[in-house]
Amino acid sequence: MVIDDSRAILRVLELGLERAGYEVITACDGMDALPKIHDMQPDFLITDIEMPRMTGKELCQAIEKDFPDRAFPIVVMTTSTESSHRDWAEDIRNSSFMEKPVSVRLLVSHVNRCLADPDTAVASAS
Repeated sequence: MVIDDSRAILRVLELGLERAGYEVITACDGMDALPKIHDMQPDFLITDIEMPRMTGKELCQAIEKDFPDRAFPIVVMTTSTESSHRDWAEDIRNSSFMEKPVSVRLLVSHVNRCLADPDTAVASAS
């Protein structure tokens, strides 16, 4: 699942992941994503931090509450250079951080590694 309020970024990441053989579910913000996560329980989640209605931080907090035994990795991405975003993302269980603009090639490589070895998700993706 890819969540981003930028339709252009959402489409680029969706196409890149689909070309790599993944089935991709998209959402434009956390409010749009949360019911989809409950219904579909994705294998992997990629989310922007700064989004309207429900931010990536709020989404991750809801996921931690709703899925205490969550196994799927989360990649948190943002254009912000604030170290607090990176620190926060690294504190989320089974997560990694990427700065935007995100390289689709690097993201696909990271997703491949994480799904092959879930312990890889805790390493920085950038």
